[in-house]
Amino acid sequence: MTDKREKDFSKSLFRIFISYFGAHRKLFLLDMSCAFMVAVIDIAFPLVSRFAMYELLPGKLYRAFFTVMIIMALTFGLRAVFNYIITFLGHKFGISVEADIREDLYRHFQALDFDFFDKNRTGKLMNRLTGDLFEITELAHHGPEDLLISAATIIGAIAVMLTVEWRLALVVITAVPVFLTIVLSFRKSMLDSSGKVKQRMADINADIESTISGMKTSKAFDNTEVDYERFERSNETYKNSKNDYYKAMGRFNASLEFFICILQVMVIAFGGWLIMQDRLNYIDLITFTLYITTFITPVRKLATLAEIFTNGIAGLKRFAEIMRIQPSVSESENPVELKDVRGEIKFDHVEFGYAGGKDVLRDVCLDVKAGETIAIVGHSGGGKTTLCQLIPRFYDVESGSISIDGIDVRDISKSSLRSNIGIVQQDVFLFADTVFENIRYGKPEASFEEVIQAAKQAEIYEDIMQMDKGFDTYVGERGTLLSGGQKQRLSIARIFLKNPPVLILDEATSALDSITEQQIQKAFSKLSEGRTTLIIAHRLSTIKDADRIILIEDGEIKEAGSHQQLMAKGGLYSRLYDAQSLQD
Repeated sequence: MTDKREKDFSKSLFRIFISYFGAHRKLFLLDMSCAFMVAVIDIAFPLVSRFAMYELLPGKLYRAFFTVMIIMALTFGLRAVFNYIITFLGHKFGISVEADIREDLYRHFQALDFDFFDKNRTGKLMNRLTGDLFEITELAHHGPEDLLISAATIIGAIAVMLTVEWRLALVVITAVPVFLTIVLSFRKSMLDSSGKVKQRMADINADIESTISGMKTSKAFDNTEVDYERFERSNETYKNSKNDYYKAMGRFNASLEFFICILQVMVIAFGGWLIMQDRLNYIDLITFTLYITTFITPVRKLATLAEIFTNGIAGLKRFAEIMRIQPSVSESENPVELKDVRGEIKFDHVEFGYAGGKDVLRDVCLDVKAGETIAIVGHSGGGKTTLCQLIPRFYDVESGSISIDGIDVRDISKSSLRSNIGIVQQDVFLFADTVFENIRYGKPEASFEEVIQAAKQAEIYEDIMQMDKGFDTYVGERGTLLSGGQKQRLSIARIFLKNPPVLILDEATSALDSITEQQIQKAFSKLSEGRTTLIIAHRLSTIKDADRIILIEDGEIKEAGSHQQLMAKGGLYSRLYDAQSLQD
């Protein structure tokens, strides 16, 4: 397991990339050693062939000649073994690096706050965890390996060619800078195009994730054609961006192929002229031709590497961009661990607004006693949910402070703070797993008996026992195989299991029918006993028994008191309650 804290993501992309090699250095060194041996064998073959043609064939030394050929055959067999190791262990090394990078990226996602996920679509983040990292894997495996083989082969071949016929070798040496110029000139356009392709791929993944998630809604509105057209637009945009990338790659490959072919023509032409001048013999020209073949293989590898490099660097840049984003809710330098929490909560002149938007809360002051049940009501958009999300530090206040038991929440470790707060929301999220695992999510180390007890407390036990497989029943994607009331009671069972001293109920029954709501209210009554409870309510009839009711409008507390007090006052709360009573 890698430790993200040990890595400095402000460094260059190269240093970030290399930092992931250390944990797998043995695999890397073995891969590089085999790659180097492949290059040595490729360089040696033309040299051995030249020796055989100069020394063995003229003297008709059959035994020596065929012994050399058998040795070369065995050497190529060994080369095949090296290639097997390169392919197997090299890819294993690449996958190991990818897994480490994915782990760091996922942990970084966990460290980021609500505002980050507010601004980024799930499909795009999924693409960062999958598509981008695959390109980095290819670069980790093929990059160093192909670069070593190519460099060693080219340098070795040129060195040998200089000893055979330096004038002919100069032809090859002169052509190398031309090749490098081609690589450098086309690499930037390929890199830019690759980055655009990845952006388009992230967009289409986000659109696909959105349309698949909303497939039931699409069918309900009979809007499959509308969604298909949206998908087609994304797909067409992606296709066009891919075309630009392939154009850049086509220019690169066309120039490369021309270079390779013209190099052979140049060697044969100049070599032929030297032969006609009696300055070169046929054996040395054949040796040069073999070396040109040896030379071309790493050149082609470099061409492939250019594509892998551009894709990998584009993926690496996108990875580094995410890793350089700092959590907006920072941990205190010396965070306090909450112990023996009573549940006293104080809002002291709290102000807050979302980035780029107007203020949501203005000068909010509120004291919540330990064990008190506070209902928070008001029109939609008034700031009710935002107020409660500031307590577990999903967002940080802009000014003022929030404290629990007299300790500013900004001085408490986020883990300690959130472990002492239980939240039940209207939109319950259940994992695609069993009933048992979804309940135990509230306390991962809980025993089966503890899960059963929590289910009974949440009034869901009897329902579970009537399911086909009881606690082993699969709930479906986001709990689609359960009713709304069952999903809500499962989420309540989680909280019973977690047993936090502070409880937040965020419009947890507003989407349920009246009968189911009554069942849920019974569970909530049990859950609230002995806990500090904040209830965000839409239906005012469900919070009449709260110790205090706080009415928030336009980010300010307009009224506060018990149900009876507020009704007697005849203000905003009274009018809201009467309006809802008429609707019921």
